[in-house]
Amino acid sequence: MAVPEENSTPEPHEPSSRASQPQRVAIAELLRRVAPVADELGERFAAAGHELALVGGPVRDALLRRPGKDVDLTTDAPPDRVLELIGGWADSVWTIGIEFGTVGLRKRGHELEITTYRSESYDPKSRKPEVAYGTSLVEDLRRRDFAVNAMAARLPGHEFVDPFGGLTDLQRKVLRTPGRPEDSFSDDPLRMMRAARFASQLGFTVAPDVVQAMTDMAGRIEIVSAERVRDELSKLVCGTYPREGLALLVDTGLAAEVLPELPKLRLEIDEHHRHKDVYEHSLIVLEQAIAQEEDGPDLVLRLAALLHDIGKPRTRKFEAGGRVSFHHHEVVGAKMTRKRLTELRYPKDVVADVSRLVELHLRFHGYGTGEWTDSAVRRYVRDAGPLLSRLHKLTRADCTTRNKRKADRLRRTYDDLETRIARLSEEEELASIRPEVDGNEIQEILGIKPSPLVGKAYRYMLELRLDRGLIGKDAAVGELRRWAVEQGILDKSGTPVGADRPGVDGVGTKGVSTDRTSEDESS
Repeated sequence: MAVPEENSTPEPHEPSSRASQPQRVAIAELLRRVAPVADELGERFAAAGHELALVGGPVRDALLRRPGKDVDLTTDAPPDRVLELIGGWADSVWTIGIEFGTVGLRKRGHELEITTYRSESYDPKSRKPEVAYGTSLVEDLRRRDFAVNAMAARLPGHEFVDPFGGLTDLQRKVLRTPGRPEDSFSDDPLRMMRAARFASQLGFTVAPDVVQAMTDMAGRIEIVSAERVRDELSKLVCGTYPREGLALLVDTGLAAEVLPELPKLRLEIDEHHRHKDVYEHSLIVLEQAIAQEEDGPDLVLRLAALLHDIGKPRTRKFEAGGRVSFHHHEVVGAKMTRKRLTELRYPKDVVADVSRLVELHLRFHGYGTGEWTDSAVRRYVRDAGPLLSRLHKLTRADCTTRNKRKADRLRRTYDDLETRIARLSEEEELASIRPEVDGNEIQEILGIKPSPLVGKAYRYMLELRLDRGLIGKDAAVGELRRWAVEQGILDKSGTPVGADRPGVDGVGTKGVSTDRTSEDESS
């Protein structure tokens, strides 16, 4: 929907009850979900001379008829007073956010957070906000990030409070700040990221004056902790409309601060789609990966889709005849992905999985028209491990050609690969490929004790398993003995060579104390 060009930051007015009947019903449904707990708590605060109101996201989501679990409340009572009022009433209480004015509680299965009216601001050199408590609901709403989050419902009377036109913004699908966006972003620079996140989650347009302020102040995001930036980025990427949010980050310069690899993809020619830049290609791949999700947003898959080609700018090379190549961009991209996600403080498993998918995303293109041997298919499955399902989705999403014949050929070829994987999986349990003899059996067959030699033998047997599949236990033992003779571990009669050889029965090996350790090392 079109957005007025003029700066239309609203002036606050007296709290009103301008919600339509359907909207009143939506708020009532929200309150009914936590009633009688919310009203009971409201009466408790009112009897003590304090205000209490349902506020922010829960009100917004109720008006949008979006499901939500959060119950956020605000009050003029300071945190110590809040603790007094809920003491003996709440089933449990936690104070992990009390330094920012927030007290959490649980009552009859409902979790609620109560925050004292407040304002926050950042010192230019500080990563932590300074918190000041207030006494006015309207002023508390004024300090919130966007007008759509600056609505409230007083308790226990359910009076709808909308001093900054948030209801109108919801109807127009527009994001504006309650006051001047420059003041809002100066108070908390993370709100610039939040604007992009809400654009992704809600599909809303961001008002021009807000976009301009984001552009002018993008550098301020550097004072915000990596963890807070990461959380907003994850919510954005997992939103319903991530393209809109990511485009806003890039266009305002925020991406250059928090995810600089993304804007660098602009105008980088893709080797498979030479008339598309890699930035646009990456956004399409992200959307096509999302279309394959089965159980809701998959952060690992989405990050891998977004970042799979970030190694191209560093590996671009102009070849003869005007051709452009990006040799080994998947390897370079995997390293870049690991570095960026680590700096954003993502969990180690997320970093490992996303970077591994980036590294593997081109592997399928070596399949050609089905020339891979069964051995190559086994290695493909082994290398993907538990990421195989995601790798399937990423590889399919990476086809963005407009050439229908080429797209159909790639799809059929990958269908063939998946069929072969399924067939081999039924025959050989590909998901857990292991040699047909384990570390303990290797020691017994070769007459050696735990040592690096066991690991060497294990790796040989694993390669044999990958190359030839299941050949049977007897044949596997025979191959192990043949290899051991070639290596000088056994003589031609099958007897261990040299009783004084390190690692052979009768002589211990330092530093290895259990059979379990040797098997783990070998695998």
